[in-house]
Amino acid sequence: MTYLEQSAIAVNVTLTARVAQCAAEQDVTDADSWTAVHRRTWAAAPGWDAAWASALASHDDNPSYDPGADEAVITDAMILSQVQAMLAAQATPAAEEA
Repeated sequence: MTYLEQSAIAVNVTLTARVAQCAAEQDVTDADSWTAVHRRTWAAAPGWDAAWASALASHDDNPSYDPGADEAVITDAMILSQVQAMLAAQATPAAEEA
């Protein structure tokens, strides 16, 4: 894990759009804002930085390569799993307060 890779993931426009779309599919109100507010958390999802680094290394001859747009790097299933885990964690404190 490197913070540099996680930081790059957090600011990648294409991946941010993909995460926001997943959040919208999961009925998150204002998915774009939720995605932006929580970008550092989802960018630190286990395994994402390693997949990102590997993809960049295998495309080091292509400066325009965007790992956030490559659905084989961070898959939709990986995004869905992370978003669902984050939403469940956010729901837990509210449920305990009730």
